[in-house]
Amino acid sequence: MVGGKLGKMMGKRVAVVVGGSVAGLACAHAVAGAGWDVVVLEKAAAAAATGAGTGAGLGLDAQSMETLARWIPGWGLDDATLPLAVDLVIPRPALFSITRARSFEVRSEVVRSLCGGALRSCHRPQNRATDSETKAARTLARDDEFNFRAAHWGDLHRRLHEALPAEVTVLWGHQFLSFETPEDDDTRGGVVATARVLRTGETVEVTGDLLVAADGSTSSIRRRFLPDLKLRYSGYCAWRGVFDFAGKDSSDTMVGIRRAYPELGNCLYFDLAYKTHAVLYELPRSRLNWLWYINGPEPELTVMAIPLPLIASSVTMEVTDAMVARMRDEAERVWCPELARLVRETAAPFVNVIYDADPPPRLSWEGGRVVLVGDAAHPTTPHGLRSTNMSIMDARTLGRCLARWEKTETTTPARAVAEYEAVRLPVVAAQVMHARRLGRIKQGLPVDGEAEGFDVTTAVEDSMLLLRQRSMPFFSGAPTVDDGGL
Repeated sequence: MVGGKLGKMMGKRVAVVVGGSVAGLACAHAVAGAGWDVVVLEKAAAAAATGAGTGAGLGLDAQSMETLARWIPGWGLDDATLPLAVDLVIPRPALFSITRARSFEVRSEVVRSLCGGALRSCHRPQNRATDSETKAARTLARDDEFNFRAAHWGDLHRRLHEALPAEVTVLWGHQFLSFETPEDDDTRGGVVATARVLRTGETVEVTGDLLVAADGSTSSIRRRFLPDLKLRYSGYCAWRGVFDFAGKDSSDTMVGIRRAYPELGNCLYFDLAYKTHAVLYELPRSRLNWLWYINGPEPELTVMAIPLPLIASSVTMEVTDAMVARMRDEAERVWCPELARLVRETAAPFVNVIYDADPPPRLSWEGGRVVLVGDAAHPTTPHGLRSTNMSIMDARTLGRCLARWEKTETTTPARAVAEYEAVRLPVVAAQVMHARRLGRIKQGLPVDGEAEGFDVTTAVEDSMLLLRQRSMPFFSGAPTVDDGGL
């Protein structure tokens, strides 16, 4: 028997977290903060290293920033993140080239940081589109007070891991296999998880009072309880890449990209062309993150097309040199020369096959002994930057609910988990469905029973408002269990 036993001997409850990605480590922080011991099972051999190629960029909203600052004392969030405003662009219809809506900081705001009392600036974007021929500008949409910041997935994961409290044990190289919820006296109505130690091949058991499923969008635990809730192909894939420009600030590529995208480092750019769109923003430590969404039939995935270790929010497809070459050639046809050159010079681009799922009817089972969090609970498309933020808020809410009900629970944390489900399920359901709709709009795919999709080349100003990030439900903040003011 591994893990959990010591906690029970000391009268502390034990949570077994399946999955050591951002969602899993966030839950470890939150549940440990509620007074529990935590054992994390993760098949990857180790946490993401500094500068590792694992993952790509992500956006953190104000609630996530505040929550992370509580879990990671002394973390200089400004050093790890960059501000994001929002930019939208439209093409010149005849030539299928683009012009860029440029975001200018017209006013600086501040948000309170829990990290050493520092203040972080936020940006109010102004979005304009310029006709390629006349150079006349027109407003597409505005996202006032878009208080998001950009980070690299690997940086966030590493810092979450480094800040874990002593109550958390991470078992790296342990692949989750199954679990049981026996009712005998020894387990006190808890859970027993079985895992394989990948280095040796041996099988171990981990006993606890609560099983937290943070095993990503392809969650085996979710499939056990919701076998009919299938992943849904979005209708498009995303080419992705991270361009490292350390020591290359004066290169033709960087001079050109900064000329074409003058607010990089402060702005999240969306380039919209006919039935496609691209995303570009800067990450800390001299990196640019880009994505290009391309409509098409669902790929025939091979055994290599599985979630990467630690990252399970999408399915990463194996690509060939020929596929990369075709993508780079197509980028030159579709996008401006500066972006196309950046794409061509990015090493090891990869493809995410974009899936989501309908919102689940519930988030917990077995009398509150099994609970879903993160992408295991609500696989979502990336539009609206919700995946990581929903995971962090799931963790924060679960931890607070466990703390609130700790003194009244006698066997299972049923009431705490029920409260978590009541708080989070309406939020994640609304955000998943909105992200799905936003992605289809940006890709020119039909929505709401319409015969034709959104056409950026002919769209009028009112329809451009559909593209705003702040149209996301609960954009200004998701409901939380009262935790003293966050």
